[in-house]
Amino acid sequence: MQIREITDWTEPGVHVFYQLTDAQLRSKQEPEKGVFIAEGPKVVHSALDAGLEPLALLMRRKLIDGLGAQIISRCGDTPVYTADDGVLAALTGFRLQRSWVLCAMRRPAERTPEQVIQGARRVALLEGITEPSNVGAIFRSAAALGADAVLLSPTCCDALHRRAVRVCMGSVFQVPWARTGPDCALPLLKSAGFRVAGLALREHCLSLDDPALPLEPRLAICLGTEDTGLKESTISQCDYIVKIPMAAGIDSLNVAAAAAVAFWQLRFRGNQE
Repeated sequence: MQIREITDWTEPGVHVFYQLTDAQLRSKQEPEKGVFIAEGPKVVHSALDAGLEPLALLMRRKLIDGLGAQIISRCGDTPVYTADDGVLAALTGFRLQRSWVLCAMRRPAERTPEQVIQGARRVALLEGITEPSNVGAIFRSAAALGADAVLLSPTCCDALHRRAVRVCMGSVFQVPWARTGPDCALPLLKSAGFRVAGLALREHCLSLDDPALPLEPRLAICLGTEDTGLKESTISQCDYIVKIPMAAGIDSLNVAAAAAVAFWQLRFRGNQE
């Protein structure tokens, strides 16, 4: 255990927690050298359970012999940076919570779309969703409500963005995911035997509670941005256009809420028929 007291960001190795943007941490040119930040004990433990490599820890001093002790013991010789709460708050700009801890971790090896959909019955395809909190919430719902894999379009937020990882509470380490190339996700899914259901507001849509949908052996659920929804080119390739029945004149839900409803309703139930 290497406990290092810090007073400013000139300490070697600490820069990863404050100087680099999420895009810089991601290191698109060399993904194997990329870094992401896990925030909070539960998220850090989930990442470690998934076999990910810790590079550095930053935590409140009072956690070192408390909630952080188990994390430290699991991280071997990983350096642990700490300071008084006032110093940490001033340096990071974060409002420190009781269990505040950050862990810089090596990004996992990237998977291919073909790998993550192998054996899956339900796949979520996210198109152009750029808000990290929405992506994180969708991953959490995917893990809880029966989606087997997630595919991200090239314009989606990074699944390992710090805020996405925090919101999903580590679910991104449990649900297989991959980023797709431009305009290749739907052909890939269809060639693998998936029918495609796009959530969109169109006339003559199927209702989400249509009894035929849960019986599909392999179903991909497409979700688009909150402002414009799915692209017309995507909608034209869908086997089903589906909408969630609404009451009180409301026409749509937040995309993360819509995803949770869809994952639950469309979970595979063919074996129960």
